[in-house]
Amino acid sequence: MSAIDLYARPSADFDAKLERSLELLKEQSAIRQNIAQASSLGAEDMVVTHLLHQAAVNAGVFVLETGKLHEQTLALMPRIEQRYGIKLNVYTPRNEAVVQFVGKHGEKAMYESIDLRKQCCDIRKMEPLARALEGKDAWITGLRREQSGARSDVAEVVQEPLRVKINPLVEWTWGDVWHYIRLEGIDYNELHDQFFPSIGCEPCTRAISVGEDFRAGRWWWEQESAKECGLHVQPIGQ
Repeated sequence: MSAIDLYARPSADFDAKLERSLELLKEQSAIRQNIAQASSLGAEDMVVTHLLHQAAVNAGVFVLETGKLHEQTLALMPRIEQRYGIKLNVYTPRNEAVVQFVGKHGEKAMYESIDLRKQCCDIRKMEPLARALEGKDAWITGLRREQSGARSDVAEVVQEPLRVKINPLVEWTWGDVWHYIRLEGIDYNELHDQFFPSIGCEPCTRAISVGEDFRAGRWWWEQESAKECGLHVQPIGQ
């Protein structure tokens, strides 16, 4: 069974949520000079990219290519560029930092301690994200309140020290996301069909079992309270 068949169950007020998401993107893009979407290439972010196209919002789309993404994730990038006629901005970690970290701690350092895992995230995600956001007035994400307890009170627009974060899907359910994917024929990561609802780097992501939390497959060896890489738990500076 595909993820669409399994999950596509829209909320009773889905049409209103969709209308609000499009309105939010139009409103914010009208008052922001330099805006970009941060895409993880997961289901939510594929929806956001499509919404930007539907709303005719002039926003770039960037991807943090950590060097550890699944081949199924990477395969989406040329398909996005072809469908929407855009060029993705791809940010990679600084090679010297990766070489030094792996040389000192090994390829499996993320399993050794939370501190080492977060150092890996800093090198592969946080530092490239800071570069991606340089000069930006706002960035757009696929955050939803339903995703985790840490995100349960996220707002549509979050004021950060240097820019705002725009979250057009905050009220969407997982069923809403997949309903829209079906409705619009949006491409998605084939790992979603293999019970990977939340997809990050390959060493840090696994499939989940029936009854497990949405993000149980991310850093599954850690306590629930530690399961963030840092992208959405602290302001990003320049």
